[in-house]
Amino acid sequence: MSLGTIDRTPPPFFRQGPSALTKLVLFSALAVFLMAADSRWQLTQPVRAALATGLLPVQRVLQVPVDLVNNGFSYLQGIKEAQGAERAARQQLARQSERAARMEQLAAENERLRALLDLQPALQVKSLAAEMLYEAGDPFSRKLFINRGARAGVLAGSPVVNEAGVLGQVTEVYPLSAVVTLLIDRDAAIPVLNTRTQQRGAAFGGAEGGSAMELRFMAGNADVQVGDVLTTSGVDGVYPPGLPVAKVARVDRRADAGFARILLTPTAALDNLRHLLVLAPMGLQMPPRPEPPVLDKAAAKAAEKAAARASSAGRPGVPASGQELSR
Repeated sequence: MSLGTIDRTPPPFFRQGPSALTKLVLFSALAVFLMAADSRWQLTQPVRAALATGLLPVQRVLQVPVDLVNNGFSYLQGIKEAQGAERAARQQLARQSERAARMEQLAAENERLRALLDLQPALQVKSLAAEMLYEAGDPFSRKLFINRGARAGVLAGSPVVNEAGVLGQVTEVYPLSAVVTLLIDRDAAIPVLNTRTQQRGAAFGGAEGGSAMELRFMAGNADVQVGDVLTTSGVDGVYPPGLPVAKVARVDRRADAGFARILLTPTAALDNLRHLLVLAPMGLQMPPRPEPPVLDKAAAKAAEKAAARASSAGRPGVPASGQELSR
C-alpha cells in the first residue's frame, strides 16, 4: 500500500470549527437580539408558554418530596398540640367530676340539714394532676406508678381519683414518682356509704381473683340491693366524703352464715387509666386537736400529797383535809 493513498485528514473529534471568540460574539449577539425582540414584539411568549406547560408535571413531581416533608412536620406538630389539648381536657374533666360529686353529696346533706343555720362550709380539697407511667410488675397485686413524687408534694396515704371516681391510695412515695395501690388490690380497703340507705360499711379489694371488690361484715338481712351506689363516707380522715367508689353487683344471702357476700364493681375503669388526680388527705386539713390542760407544778404536787395521805387513811383519791391542799 503506497503512502499516497492514506487519508491524512484529522478525525471528526479533532476537527475545529469557528474559534471560541467567534462563537462567543455570535451567541451574544443572538441573545441580545432575542431579548430585544421579545421585549418589543413578544416573539418568545408562545415558546415560554409551551415550555411552562410541558415542564409543569415535572415541577409537580419534584415538589412532592418537599410537600411531604412540610406536611409531615405539620402533622406531627398537630398531633402534639392535640395531645396537649386532650391532656388538659382530661385533667379539667377530672377536676369537674370531683367537684360534681362533692356538690351532689352536699345537696343531699343540705336537704337533711337545711334547718340548721350554723352549718360549716365543706373543706376545700387540694389536688394535683398526675399521669400514669406503668403498672407494677407484681402479678399478685394491682399497683401502678405515677409521674409525681415527693418533690411535687405527694404524700403517702393521699387519695387518687379520676373523672369516674376513686382509684386508690398512694402507698409509696419517691422523689419523682409514687406508687398507687388500686381499690381492687387484695390489701386495699376503704370506708363507704350507701347513698340509698345511708348505711356505712367497709369495702375490700381482692374479690373475684383481683377484678372486683367485696363489702364485708354486713349482716345477712342487711338492706343492700343490686345497683346501690357506694361513695366515700369521709369518716377515716383520708378520703373526702361523697366520691363514687363502687356499685353493688351481686348479693349472696346464705342462711347458714351470719354475713352476706356482697360483690362490688368499681365505678372507675381501672384498666385504661392515664390521667388522674392526687388529693391531699383530709386529715391534714382538719383543725388540730386541743392539747390537755397542764396543771401548775405546785398544784400538781399538792394533789399528789393529798392523794397519798387519803390513800394512807383508807380513802383513795380524797384529800384528808383542806389544809393539805393549801400546803
